[in-house]
Amino acid sequence: MSALTLKVAVNLVSQAITAGRTIAAAPLTIAVLDSGGHLITLQREDGASLLRPQIAIGKAWGAIALGKGSRLLALDAQQRPAFIAALNSLGQGGVVPAPGGVLIRDQAGVVLGAIGISGDTSDIDEQCAISAIEGVGLLADAGVSA
Repeated sequence: MSALTLKVAVNLVSQAITAGRTIAAAPLTIAVLDSGGHLITLQREDGASLLRPQIAIGKAWGAIALGKGSRLLALDAQQRPAFIAALNSLGQGGVVPAPGGVLIRDQAGVVLGAIGISGDTSDIDEQCAISAIEGVGLLADAGVSA
């Protein structure tokens, strides 16, 4: 696969919602971006709060912008707050450095895009994103440091 299609993006959202319902997560909002950081699809479950779309997009956009899962961006925010502040200034406040933004890679490791999820705790958001990506046969890169 060389590009993330709408069909795959919608399937990712469906997989994420299924994962969330399986573990009784709070209502989720799921954004799927292509490798250029452009929104392909966004869905918000009934009951998801007001800013969830922007948070989900910000998690995914940050992952695409820096080429690493947002879990590592959260670590950067703790260790280098001035860098994240500068990054957010450059990105017009569009980066959300919290787990839940996961890079989507093909079997060769090429980044196809990212999924961002917001609604529950960041760890649950990330878990649902990973489940969705793996559920469609792609590789999830959450930025888990080894």
